[in-house]
Amino acid sequence: MIRVLIADDQSLIRIGLQVLLASDDTLEVVGEAADGEQAVRMAAVLRPDVVLMDIRMPRKDGLAALRDITANPALRATRVIMLTTFEIDEYIFEALRDGASGFLIKDSEPAELLRAISVVVSGGSLLSPSVTRRLITEFASRPGAAKPHPRLSELTDRERQIVALVGGGLSNDEIAARLVVSPATVRTHVSRAMSKLDARDRAQVAVIAHQSGLVR
Repeated sequence: MIRVLIADDQSLIRIGLQVLLASDDTLEVVGEAADGEQAVRMAAVLRPDVVLMDIRMPRKDGLAALRDITANPALRATRVIMLTTFEIDEYIFEALRDGASGFLIKDSEPAELLRAISVVVSGGSLLSPSVTRRLITEFASRPGAAKPHPRLSELTDRERQIVALVGGGLSNDEIAARLVVSPATVRTHVSRAMSKLDARDRAQVAVIAHQSGLVR
């Protein structure tokens, strides 16, 4: 059973999400938070597998709540999906950098939201290769984006190469085909790179690749 915490200041959104998640017998809504402070407190107590987090909330916004959750060692396994009204929210790049596993538009199809929860729990990213290219490229083009990761030197040459390709928006299968290795080998290298870079998921690896100048 995948345990989900909903954080949104609009009661109608919370109710709608709860009804939707209740339709899937693999999901359990363990709590609802109406603001960022409450979301952080409830996450620490409930330790959900996934938090559906609105970006704009009172008292503490979703980005600040995200940082508190990702900074808590006890919540290392908790994945945070940011909810936004717009296709490219002005804060989504910051959210990815700070450890969000991806983002969803609030008017996404129900099946897409259910699939997204399953994807992040399994360690994947909500960002498809095409969306990754668009989002991360725009992020990297912003002033001050180039900040090499302090542990970049710990990567092997192959790991650096694969991290760069992840940053370019390639899937594991595409990377495997380009390097003439198996997808399983790529997954192993990505996993090791994530561990060394202290990245929570693939989306954050892509951000680090651009920040560190591995993607040209």
